[in-house]
Parts: sequence; C-alpha cells; structure tokens
Amino acid sequence: MGAVAFVFSGQGAQYPGMGRELCETVPEAAEVFRRLDEIRPGTSEMCFGGTAQELALTANTQPCMFAVELAAAAALTARGVRCDMAAGFSLGEVAALTFAGAAELEEGFRLVCRRGELMQRDASRYDSGMAAVLKLSDDETERLCAKYEHVWPVNYNCPGQISVAGLREELPALCADVKAAGGRAVPLKVSGAFHSPLMADAAAAFGEVIKAAGLKAPEITLYSDYTAGPYGEDFAELLSKQICSPVRWETIVRRMAAAGADTFVELGPGKTLCGLIGKTLGDSVRVFHVEDAASLEEAVKGVLEC
Repeated sequence: MGAVAFVFSGQGAQYPGMGRELCETVPEAAEVFRRLDEIRPGTSEMCFGGTAQELALTANTQPCMFAVELAAAAALTARGVRCDMAAGFSLGEVAALTFAGAAELEEGFRLVCRRGELMQRDASRYDSGMAAVLKLSDDETERLCAKYEHVWPVNYNCPGQISVAGLREELPALCADVKAAGGRAVPLKVSGAFHSPLMADAAAAFGEVIKAAGLKAPEITLYSDYTAGPYGEDFAELLSKQICSPVRWETIVRRMAAAGADTFVELGPGKTLCGLIGKTLGDSVRVFHVEDAASLEEAVKGVLEC
C-alpha cells in the first residue's frame, strides 16, 4: 500500500444538515462541534438546521465547513485511519493546516472565522462572481481571460476545468467567448470573485492575523494552494496570498501522487474533490470521502483492509 492523503473540501459543497449524522453517531465528532460552539455559539445548529441561503454566506460557510471537516477527520482517525500528507481546497487549507497540527483546533477555527469575515467584506464591495470553464485547455482559458480587465483564471481544478472570477458585468461576455471557442461556462453559486485580485485587501488583513497566531510546523507534509508545494515556515505569506491567488489543485494532486499517495480521502461535505482527483489521476488511485456514518464506514474499510 502506498501513502494516504487527506484532502479537505472547499466552499460550495455545503448543504443544510451537513455533519448532523456524524455528530449523532461518533463521540469524537460531537466533541469537535462542542468545542467550536464554545467559540462561535450556534455553529453546529447552523450546520444541522440552517437554510441553504444562510450557509451560502461566506462568513457562515467557512466556519461551518471547517467544523464538519474537522469532525469528519476526528471520526476517521478515531477508527484508526492515519494519513501521510494533507491538503485543502481554499478554506479547506485552514482545516488541513489545523488537522496537521500547525494550529490547535480552537485557533484554527478562529482563523477560518476571521478569514470568512474578511472575504465576505471584500465580496460585498464589488458586484462580482465566478464561473467554471470546461473543455478548454489552461492556455486557452488564460488567453480568453486576458481580453478582460477584471476577469482572471483562479482555480486550476483538473484537466479541462478552470474556475474564473471577476466583475459580474464582464463575465457574460467571457462565457460567450468560451462557448465560441468550443468550451462550456457554468456560473457558480458564490458571493464573490474569490482567489482573484479583488480579494487583495482581505489577503493583506488576513496576513496580519496569521502573524499573530503563532502557528507551528505541521506534523505531516502539508501542501499549499498558493505554491502547490509543501509548506515552509512562512505561514502568513502562504495563507494570505492564497486568498487573492489561484488555487493550483491539479498540480497539488499530481505532486501528492508523485510523493507516493495512492489513496485519497476527502473530509467534509460532498465529493467534489474526489471527482477532481479522479479526473486528474484516473484509476491509478483510490478515492473515498467522509461526511456521514455510511461514508465513514466505507472509507475505514477501504483504507484499512486494502
């Protein structure tokens, strides 16, 4: 058996009721929610009973997703599953960093709460959005975006799929260009142009928050969305620039595989990252996810009995 990689979900995978079953069936998961509710009262209630509209607000999405992801990780490790490396998509990087031991649970949660607030603040300053561009090469998508002053390629998800972000007034023309080039553009249900230069103020402010957090070296190999490589010591630079720079997810996945990972487990709501990993690496790796009791059992059996 090769190495095991844990990957933590990004914004957009949230849904009403997420995490409830884990909390009700796994004591270790319930303890995560209890500890985080002490810092941000009502977090578990919002995960379990909040509306889709409430959960879609970035200031709510990020702490709620973090809670579910760390609860899923606690449930999985309680069953004896260990990993050799970790990464997270966007907000999931803060969850991965916390799981990797660079921050205590409460400190990581405070960081993601502040991150969500800052990104929501910047998103409210512009009428902006995002779209997924499918079926085009990276070079072609970059060429099309370069025609516009305020549209950028931001998430390099997998072969033939890049998310773009920018001012909403420019996105329809970009989407038309994508169609004319033989691709497909799908608007994303997000509240801002995340990972673009429009998030520069949030990035700078979050960098100051990170400097004051006193993070320590991760206990396992942790990959950065900003560089697509393992973490060094400059947490402030990596985590702040990540907010206003592209997420290099495809490269991260390929580098994890090159480092020996043949089993990937997604922690958190949905299976978005499982899909991206499958499209990147194909049948050469196995993918699992953990978001409820059934998926937990499947992941434990799949990882431990291989």
